[in-house]
Amino acid sequence: MKIENQTVVGLTYELKVSKVEDEIESVPFSVEVRDEEDPFYFIFGQSGLPEKFEEYLTGKKEGDSFEFVLKVAEAYGEADDELLINLPKSQFSKERGFEDSMLQEGEFLPLMDENGYPMQAKVLKDFGDTLLLDFNHPLVGFDLHFEGKVLEVREATPEELDHGHVHGEHGEDH
Repeated sequence: MKIENQTVVGLTYELKVSKVEDEIESVPFSVEVRDEEDPFYFIFGQSGLPEKFEEYLTGKKEGDSFEFVLKVAEAYGEADDELLINLPKSQFSKERGFEDSMLQEGEFLPLMDENGYPMQAKVLKDFGDTLLLDFNHPLVGFDLHFEGKVLEVREATPEELDHGHVHGEHGEDH
């Protein structure tokens, strides 16, 4: 079976990132490895991943290897200054499940948006009473270098399509 809309796709890959500054590209460095012990599964067409990521995988089948680079504009774009927000530190209390160690500069806070979807923000600066948080995707401003293999391609079940995520061994059980 080939990868197309509404198929469940299982991948192994290594993700490396690089950045261009002053017209000089950095050497790509590894930021994530998904191996056969921890493969990445998603519903093709409903992944929420950059469109170009799915485009490069279209038509591949189980056992196929892949290697491609998503440039910044094809991936998560450039940082948006409007997503840098100063919030009262009191919103991140122990009663709300936050520990002091989570509020340190450079840490990522696990949060939920107004619709209950998980999101994260990076603590940029602690001003005492307030925290400057960065809600940009952690990979903004980077070229993404993917190299991997397609482990599995199968039809998504009606329930998976309805819920928008993979069920079973490599997905959610509920």
